[in-house]
Amino acid sequence: MGDYGHPLAFGAFLTPGNAEPGRVVGLAVLAEQVGFDLVTFQDHPYQPAFLDTWTLMSFVAARTGTVRLAANVTNLPLRPPAVLARSVASLDLLSGGRVELGLGAGAFWEAIEAMGGRRLSPGQGVRALAEAIDVVRQVWDVEARGGVRVDGEFHRVLGAKRGPAPAHDVGIWLGAYKPRMLALTGSRADGWLPSLGYLQPGDLGRGNTIIDDSAREAGRDPADVRRLLNVTGRFAPVGRGPLDGPAEQWAEELADLALSDGISTFILGSDDPEDLRRFAAEVAPAVRELVAGERAAGTPPAAAPAAPGPAPAEAPAVPRPPAGAGSFAVVPTPDDGVRRSAIRVWDETTRPTGPTPDPARTYTPHDQAGAQHLIDVHDGLRAELTRLYDLVEQVGAGLLDAGTARSHINTMTIRQNKWTLGTYCESYCRVVTTHHTLEDRGIFPHLRGGDARLAPVLDRLEQEHHAIHDVLERVDRALVAFVSVADGMAELRAAVDLLSDTLLSHLAYEERELVEPIARLGLN
Repeated sequence: MGDYGHPLAFGAFLTPGNAEPGRVVGLAVLAEQVGFDLVTFQDHPYQPAFLDTWTLMSFVAARTGTVRLAANVTNLPLRPPAVLARSVASLDLLSGGRVELGLGAGAFWEAIEAMGGRRLSPGQGVRALAEAIDVVRQVWDVEARGGVRVDGEFHRVLGAKRGPAPAHDVGIWLGAYKPRMLALTGSRADGWLPSLGYLQPGDLGRGNTIIDDSAREAGRDPADVRRLLNVTGRFAPVGRGPLDGPAEQWAEELADLALSDGISTFILGSDDPEDLRRFAAEVAPAVRELVAGERAAGTPPAAAPAAPGPAPAEAPAVPRPPAGAGSFAVVPTPDDGVRRSAIRVWDETTRPTGPTPDPARTYTPHDQAGAQHLIDVHDGLRAELTRLYDLVEQVGAGLLDAGTARSHINTMTIRQNKWTLGTYCESYCRVVTTHHTLEDRGIFPHLRGGDARLAPVLDRLEQEHHAIHDVLERVDRALVAFVSVADGMAELRAAVDLLSDTLLSHLAYEERELVEPIARLGLN
């Protein structure tokens, strides 16, 4: 029990409603844009108001590029395990290794029976799930000889050919609450995925004990089982109860769950775009910092496995700050110098530079975390730029109309007036520093006051912010004109190319000049 040392990950739990089919897809795309590691969907095949979850996941996989996907959790009684195994492996191959498998023993048995499924008792459901796991793992094990053979009480697969193998080691996560399901999780599964709203005080600790004991009996390390948790709540100016209050309260409560109960993946159940944005921008970074600080201060857990699937957002290509105080280790993302447009919005050679850092100065993990967060925010904007290019290509291919593309773009952080350092500080300061909030552009006056030598750099950055706003307006005008201009696609691509040139150049400049001052001067 306690912290198992897994890397932290953050996900969304979305309702696959079919009244507005594009809305849930848009929310999934938004989740990727704002930096979620995982997007999950309810799976209730008997619910006529819902889209089919596996069809939806395939569509979302084609519209995203980095976020992992899972059913939360798959309704096993209506999805034969041999067929399910091939569906999972196929989508994992098509998506580049981005699919995980959440499994449940079943519920709402009247509805399952009405769809042709078999009603099972709780004990039968656990035994059926154990057999299904055997079937799934055998289908994926293409190195073994012979066909798939599970001659079970509920599932009989006698000689089916194996394969395909998934693109990565797909995690099998069980939605478990009762002792028999928890024991099965410990002995056979890769993750435990309950919902906090269905748990009573102490249930996480008791569940961990059963899982850990069962894992040891099966010859496994308890840390082999990742602990995930669906959470719901409300963002409010003042705290009114658990997960009902400001973002800093959420962060403290989730960090406590990570350190005390071993939860390493938090999945927010909400269909509100603003909730998703706040969770990703304010809660997730603060939880990561709080947990990293506690882990750095204590003894690191031994032999903790990596998160399943592709590297999550908390393991970027640039190095993270070291655990102890030392030299400055935050690496800005360099400008690759590639320019797609013949237009130059500004002269890069006239950019001023800030003071040279003191080589003798040391920086604490907290100092460097503030600087690293700026790069993380910028990486989200870079990902949105890639998404914008994808939208334009869909418009050009006739897969998306210009009006829908404008609607998607207008929800992006990149399109909002608060995408600059003001929002970075507004979110980061409110969560990470104690009782401290700066106004929209408060970071610039703070840096000016802390080091007057930064004034020319800050003046130039503010000028570039206004220029980028004008470039964004140019993209919007090109989308509007697309339907009436003979060569509208060329104009639209040119506008996006100009945006790419200006935005990527600006972000690299801002990081180069400000990450060290942010670490040195702090945010308060």
